[in-house]
Amino acid sequence: MADPFRKKIDAETPADLDLHLIVDNDATHKHPKVKIWLKRRPRFHVHFIPTSSSWLNVIERWFRDITHNGIRNGVFKSVERLEQAIRDDIEHHNANPTSFVWTKNAEDILEKVARARASLNKIPSA
Repeated sequence: MADPFRKKIDAETPADLDLHLIVDNDATHKHPKVKIWLKRRPRFHVHFIPTSSSWLNVIERWFRDITHNGIRNGVFKSVERLEQAIRDDIEHHNANPTSFVWTKNAEDILEKVARARASLNKIPSA
């Protein structure tokens, strides 16, 4: 089982190069058919971002912005109107695009992750 994206990068990337996929922890990335497909292609290496770390995924931040700026308080009487509101927000964003800039350095982020992990490890498991 391969989605069109994996098929495309598999076909278009030189065979001598490894491919590293950074994905969230969604179950679709761990589906048995996906695992079989990946096992047959050892040049694919899957790296999962930590659970509850959507802030690491820039597209998640963009979806958050669409929700916050374009649709959160809207009333949509049809799917078409909701889709139009999303398109309008994207168009507004694209009229004056800005690059995403990380405001913390890697050391600060890793230190915060280590503190969070240490706190979680103190919680007794049920």
